[in-house]
Amino acid sequence: MRKNYNLEKRKYVISGFIIVIALIYLIRLFDLQIQDSRYKASADSNAFLKKTIYPSRGLIYDRNDQLVVYNQPAYDVMLIPRDVQPFDTVDFCRTLNITPEQLVKRFADMRDKRLNPGYSAYTPQRLIAQLSSQDYGRLQEKLYRFPGFFIQKRILRQYNRPTAANVLGNIREVSSKDIENDDYYTLGDYTGDLGVEKSYERYLRGQKGVEILIRDARGRIQGRYEDGAHDIEPVSGRDLRLSLDIKLQEYAESLMVGKRGAVVAIEPATGEILCLASSPGYDPRLLVGRERGNNYKRLLDDESWPLFDRAIMASYPPGSTFKPTQGLIFLQEGIIDLNTPYPCHGGYINGGLRVGCHPHAAPLPLKPALQTSCNAFFCWGFKAMIDRRSKYGSSAAAFEIWKNHLVSMGYGYKLGVDLPGENRGFIPNAKFYDKYYKEGRWSANTIISVSIGQGEILATPLQIANLCATIANRGWFVTPHAVKQIQDTVMPAEYLERRRPTIDLKWFEHVAEGMRMAVTGGTCRRAALPDIEVAGKTGTAQNPHGNDHSAFMGFAPYRDPQIAVAVYVENGGWGATYGVPIGSLVIEKYLKGTIAPDRKPMEEQMLNSRIYYAKPKK
Repeated sequence: MRKNYNLEKRKYVISGFIIVIALIYLIRLFDLQIQDSRYKASADSNAFLKKTIYPSRGLIYDRNDQLVVYNQPAYDVMLIPRDVQPFDTVDFCRTLNITPEQLVKRFADMRDKRLNPGYSAYTPQRLIAQLSSQDYGRLQEKLYRFPGFFIQKRILRQYNRPTAANVLGNIREVSSKDIENDDYYTLGDYTGDLGVEKSYERYLRGQKGVEILIRDARGRIQGRYEDGAHDIEPVSGRDLRLSLDIKLQEYAESLMVGKRGAVVAIEPATGEILCLASSPGYDPRLLVGRERGNNYKRLLDDESWPLFDRAIMASYPPGSTFKPTQGLIFLQEGIIDLNTPYPCHGGYINGGLRVGCHPHAAPLPLKPALQTSCNAFFCWGFKAMIDRRSKYGSSAAAFEIWKNHLVSMGYGYKLGVDLPGENRGFIPNAKFYDKYYKEGRWSANTIISVSIGQGEILATPLQIANLCATIANRGWFVTPHAVKQIQDTVMPAEYLERRRPTIDLKWFEHVAEGMRMAVTGGTCRRAALPDIEVAGKTGTAQNPHGNDHSAFMGFAPYRDPQIAVAVYVENGGWGATYGVPIGSLVIEKYLKGTIAPDRKPMEEQMLNSRIYYAKPKK
């Protein structure tokens, strides 16, 4: 009998096939039982309830250790849908002071995966957020009547003063994008929104803890699993110490009531921001609690833009506060020396071009030109530089050098303040004018207004204050920052290191002298203080959309600068009308703590003056 080799081969094929199937089952079982945690998690969810314990958020103090932002408890009504048993809805609604219709809607919203993408009948879900203390107390007493429900404790912010909202920011509920970008967050968590709450969120938020509770076969909580041996304690967030003097901030804001604009004050030696007032502002306490959403919408719809931080977000023509930069550039480039005079016959007149100026003696060199804020001097200096082809080759090449000096002084780009939303302002480059006027078809006269801080030049109040701090330091600055210290953490290096412009240090003293002369006998006389040497520079920025803007920058004391301030008041007219008085009052308040009796009328005038009036709510 012959052997059938085909049957023999078929036997091996079938055996091999069975082995392969067995291996597939074994691998899959290994994957399900050992590697894949989903089924274990499902089993654990039946046996355990893991409750998130939210950490205490870091506190915020001002530079003088005054508590500014602290925490208050808030309570959310939570439930696990599969554990909820029939309950007395009338009693439940009465306890929480809601109607049965509201309760039905809350359940519907909770189950709607468009509104609540993380919904699962097996995981904790939030039914009602931020109970009042009274509602929490009543529910706590009756909670045993409502199986499947529990209370989740959370932390909300509270503010000691109705001030500095633009610096402090607030907290809000996380969005789906927040959750996607950072796995720390889950649905219903809170995160920093605006101000230092946002920029220092990772320090302030701390680390969550977990409490593991064990269930019985019917899902009822029996207590802590192994007496809490596997619980994770939350870690509190780090406290922040602001560089702000909260009383100075409050004072600056009071001076700006009824005005649009900003006040920025910096400690020159450290770059620490002493006040950062934006007006109109708002009370940060409006964005706390269950009315946060409604209040936020009202602020968003307000035509005065209180949510817009004018101190760092608004770009204004700097006007004559820009002139010290021009003096520094002309000296650095050898365009002028300290004795170079330029004429002023009521302004800059060159061919058919005229830039007006107010009456004063002429011709003048640099320091008296700063003292009197002579437009013509800086126009002539700009023309002498930009049109000097023997030195630079072309107007475009000269303009690039001019622009690069300005960038080194903090203009045209973000300074890097530790607050979200900073605007870069605008300093054009040669390509900008090549595109607009055609290459080689423009000269100094074409763009002469930029020499006096007009035209295309735009700057933020923070940049103007930073220039003032640079002059006060006689040639260097530290990146402005609103946080002085982070608990148990070294501040980032960029807020500790000195930055030096491309201007030689020797020239800054001469520009500072010109600013001192402006206070002793020039356009800034209203900034003079009897026993403190103040240096300053006014600015009246032309505004094609209405009245001119009033600006000022100044520092004091002259030989040992402790504060540099910039003030910008929209539609305020001459720099001496609002900018100078407000700036000098802020300087005096910071250095002396009080306002001298003979300057009280000026203070009252600034406190009570109104340039705009808020429209009544409809």
